[in-house]
Amino acid sequence: MQGFNGSERCPRDTRITQLVFPVLYTAVFLTGFLLNAVALWAFLHVPSSSTFIIYLKNTLVADLIMTLMLPFKILSDSHLGPWQLRAFVCRFSSVVFYETMYVGMVLLGLIAFDRFLKIIRPFGKSFVKKPAFAKMVSILVWLVLFLISLPNMILNNREATPVSVRKCASLKGPLGLKWHRVVNYISQFIFWTVFVLMLLFYVVIARKVYSSYKKFRSKDHKSHKRLEGKVFVVVAVFFVCFAPFHFARVPYTHSQTHNKTNCKLENQLFITKETTLFLAATNICLDPLIYIFLCKKFTERLPCMRGRRTPASSQEHQSSQTDNFTLG
Repeated sequence: MQGFNGSERCPRDTRITQLVFPVLYTAVFLTGFLLNAVALWAFLHVPSSSTFIIYLKNTLVADLIMTLMLPFKILSDSHLGPWQLRAFVCRFSSVVFYETMYVGMVLLGLIAFDRFLKIIRPFGKSFVKKPAFAKMVSILVWLVLFLISLPNMILNNREATPVSVRKCASLKGPLGLKWHRVVNYISQFIFWTVFVLMLLFYVVIARKVYSSYKKFRSKDHKSHKRLEGKVFVVVAVFFVCFAPFHFARVPYTHSQTHNKTNCKLENQLFITKETTLFLAATNICLDPLIYIFLCKKFTERLPCMRGRRTPASSQEHQSSQTDNFTLG
């Protein structure tokens, strides 16, 4: 059974997840920790004066928590820790990781919505544009995702043994497995709702950007084109990180909560899920691109960016639509 892990019914092949993914996750952890530590230092000097800044700060908090959960997964998957660590991962750290991942996902949608409002009503005043609204919505997002995640901790209540911890689903009772399926459907609903709304927002944004491009294409063409390309960084990060995972998660969860799945197929789905989960984890390294490309106040606080005129600042006189999107 060396190189395998799992229940007696279907031993799980963990050779790839034990040898390859811990190395990749270590690289993501070190990079993400460094980038988000710098981002935290910068944002501590940026006042929460707009909805955009508040959403970005909450995204940073979610990314930091995700980052701090990675060492537990790395040690557990590489079998460098005791079997009790695996139980901790199943019952707590992986649940927190997923919770903060979906918090970040919803916040990316709110960032896109905030930029969308800047495009369609750049000078309009409404409650949704006030910092109080952003704070209230952010608290609500954290609270709802916590309440959804909490049963996954509580119902992970079967006795942990060196054998049972090999597969997190083995620690769940019948009610825990049912709630796991429910959470999977909720997660899919969150992803597809945010994704569809984001696409709708970006259809409008793309039209405005294209209109701005046609209007000012004779003025510093290359610089202006680079600026306008940056407005799509949010949807690019969202799709690259989260779409593959949600395509793979439904069949994988089905294989975990039903006993009729072919063993070979179950292992293939496991590897697919782990691969796409790694892509989702890279979100902690890609979110700082959003801060750099779209938040002028953030880049002004970075020592390496001081004294430089960003493409955004050099183009402020050209396109109010693009500036409204990029200069949060």
